Amino acid sequence: MTARAGLALLALLACESHAPAAQADVPQDSVGTAARRETGRRLEEGRRTAIVEAAARVAPAVVSVNVVRRERQVPRTPFDFFFVPRGYEREVKGLGSGFLVSSDGTVITNQHVVEGAEQIVVTTREGRDFEAKLLGEDPLTDIAVLKVEAHDLGSAPIGRSSDLMIGEWVVAIGNPYAYLLGNSEPTVTAGVVSAVDRNLLPTGDQPGVYVGMIQTDASVNPGNSGGPLVNALGEVVGVNSSIFSNTGGSIGIGFAIPIERALRVARELERHGTVRRAWVGLDVTGAEELREWKQSGGLRVARVVGGGPAARAGLEAGDVLLRAQNRELRTFLDWEAVKLDVGPGDSLRLSLTRSGRQRSTVLVVEELPTARSPRVSALGDVELISVTQAVQQERGLSRARGALIVTIGDETRAATGLQVGDVVLQVNRVSVDTAEDARSAFRTAAGGGAIRVYFERRQQLGYSDFYVR
Repeated sequence: MTARAGLALLALLACESHAPAAQADVPQDSVGTAARRETGRRLEEGRRTAIVEAAARVAPAVVSVNVVRRERQVPRTPFDFFFVPRGYEREVKGLGSGFLVSSDGTVITNQHVVEGAEQIVVTTREGRDFEAKLLGEDPLTDIAVLKVEAHDLGSAPIGRSSDLMIGEWVVAIGNPYAYLLGNSEPTVTAGVVSAVDRNLLPTGDQPGVYVGMIQTDASVNPGNSGGPLVNALGEVVGVNSSIFSNTGGSIGIGFAIPIERALRVARELERHGTVRRAWVGLDVTGAEELREWKQSGGLRVARVVGGGPAARAGLEAGDVLLRAQNRELRTFLDWEAVKLDVGPGDSLRLSLTRSGRQRSTVLVVEELPTARSPRVSALGDVELISVTQAVQQERGLSRARGALIVTIGDETRAATGLQVGDVVLQVNRVSVDTAEDARSAFRTAAGGGAIRVYFERRQQLGYSDFYVR
């Protein structure tokens, strides 16, 4: 062995002999503690999922909405006629959810949660109670806006529903079955977006129009109504409103109102106290065939009102509407969803076919003719407007003449048998073409005995006899 090789071997042996000494300097229990600490850190990070973060971000702005209303008791059995006094009313309590959309105490909830309420109390997550004022409610979209006197409650982050993907995670937050619980903190259920742009077929007892809805399998139960539907980023994308259920509890089919619609309606209610509806000045076919599902082909224009928005945009009867605002039109309810999400002054982009050729146009939406028409007072507390072609198209009336009743007092309604929506066509033997004609005819007939009024109601003719002093 050479001297150089011997030196190399000694150096290698020296390195090997020093290695155990270096490891001996680190206690084995310290290594185990560090490993356990790292494992715990990773487990803790794994617990804080996107669902956890989303719930934590929105939950502080979620509130309970407690209401008190009075309901008239109607005898249901022969025994009730003896034990329930006539006109008896009882106090009924109800509960729903809502969420803050501004730091000055503005709350969005469902209209059916606060309908008929004499008293509304909003309860925060911390258990603070606030008397709430109803700024406005809209039964058609099932949205109501409340206001509480507080400035330190925060607000929920707002997202958008227009880019929701089927299958992505969402969270429903609210206070279900709160009357059985002693807690004010909201609860959280998670699921996915099951479908978008869902249209619920209208029923006879359904005042709202539930079209263009978000469907989710996140559990929504009684008391969740009005609470937020939240995406995985912790942004509100909808307002929980209804469920399909045979039992009253969740079966995994819930629906939420898109947040864009809820905010538009809320702004209208705050500014005007009511919602200005969109009028486009045309009728489409299919309203009488709601249960006929169409996969393609569009909607045929049945009628265009002269001088209306559709006529000015160049639309004609016989045109077939294919898309509106980039939304495919397959059923009459798709068209209703588009109109529900636009207001006066908005531009409506339309794609259509005419004689086999595809076209596009822009329609500028107007306010409903009934909202713009001058009102005439008669019989003390009755307000009427003249029926025009535009009013006829808006209300689906059978003729473009007469005086439409837009408001009527309870006592007058009971005494005359007339209702809001009736069109007065004749008073005794005097024909009525305008609201002024109706006022003049009522004045002339007053004090002269019984009055017979002929009217149109839901496209059916009727009459009513009453006295006017």
